[in-house]
Amino acid sequence: MGTLYLVRHGQASFGADDYDQLSERGQQQAVRLGAYWRERGLQFDAVLCGTLRRHVQTLAGIAEGLGGAPEALSLPELNEYDSLALIRAVHPSPLPAPATPELYRQYFRLLCDALAQWMGGTLSPEGMPSWEQFRGGVRDALEQVRQRHAGHNVLLVSSGGPISTAVGEVLSTPAEVTIALNMRLRNSAVTEFSIAPKRLMMQTFNSLTHLDGPQYDGWITHA
Repeated sequence: MGTLYLVRHGQASFGADDYDQLSERGQQQAVRLGAYWRERGLQFDAVLCGTLRRHVQTLAGIAEGLGGAPEALSLPELNEYDSLALIRAVHPSPLPAPATPELYRQYFRLLCDALAQWMGGTLSPEGMPSWEQFRGGVRDALEQVRQRHAGHNVLLVSSGGPISTAVGEVLSTPAEVTIALNMRLRNSAVTEFSIAPKRLMMQTFNSLTHLDGPQYDGWITHA
């Protein structure tokens, strides 16, 4: 069997005007992951990537550390949901910048509430697909991997929402579990699925083995 490596993007720019941009730490995380794989002789037969800037930048960092990677297939289905649209749908008033721990917690409490309503079909944020459409796009990407890449090593670079949705599809988790998994995914973390001709099977979740060691203290981030 092959293996699908699902990678959440490196640290982005949470709280800035443009979140969709890797921070310096995020770039370092991506390069380190590629170098870790290079040290272990891992090579990829195919690469899938979302089209957001943080996805493309993360893939570029991984390829730099890895010493090269196949040309990526760009899939908008791997792009993140619009967290700001979700929050506006449940809290129309502008939120202050999440500059304190309490404001940070408030942001994610609202996001989790909005996600639950969106997934339950009771919330339709402006400009966003329905949950079933979003979920269907992730399912289609997984099906493409299963049909085309059994026996191959495949890299997929995306965000917490699509990756937790993919885990939910493989494990048939209820919505509240999918949301909890989403909130726990760390930057540059790796989740692995075995690729068999008939199905995908989960091997690991949210792994940061490439950041083991005291030299990487302070490199583990969540946003």
